Amino acid sequence: MINEIPQYGLRAYALFFSKYGSRESFTQSDLDWILGESMRKKVFSLLLRNGWIRKQSHNSYNCVNPCVIFKSLLNFKILDIIKKSERDYAFTKLSAIEMWSDYSYVQRGIEKSPYFINVLSKDLSYWKSFFSKNSIPYYINDGSTIGEYVILIPLKKIKFTNKDNFKVIPLKETLRIAKDNKMYLYPYNYIKDKYGKTAA
Repeated sequence: MINEIPQYGLRAYALFFSKYGSRESFTQSDLDWILGESMRKKVFSLLLRNGWIRKQSHNSYNCVNPCVIFKSLLNFKILDIIKKSERDYAFTKLSAIEMWSDYSYVQRGIEKSPYFINVLSKDLSYWKSFFSKNSIPYYINDGSTIGEYVILIPLKKIKFTNKDNFKVIPLKETLRIAKDNKMYLYPYNYIKDKYGKTAA
């Protein structure tokens, strides 16, 4: 998985790619005259862990092609990552409507892809750390950025049910949200037709 990296890693990658491209190998000793040993190890660890370089042998590396990197930065990954979480959550708002409507209604693209997630207030620091470690931008209650991101909605209590191996707000609550906005008329009708009396 390719993740965003901090400025110092980006500069190191730019140096390697400028000198070696994506085919020629290089070693950690290429930074000997620039950085101390501990920082050198930190740079290589960062680039390897985040998928910007690949190990070719015991001590040689290659750059991943920038086209692959920049396309991958916009890949959808939240649904895979959240399966590794160890705290309760519940997809809500538009995210719940998407899931309960079997994605017959999807309002997301690589330009903008928000996920709305209810979490317990007491777990907020866990979720901040969880998404930071996975290089996922997140906001509390409101916010926006390019690509995929999470809106965390902290609550004292959360209700959820299992839908396709994800924790999602209950069906009736999702229907109430869909019913209150004319833009969601299609998924509202889809959900009502699919679940019938269960949705009432």
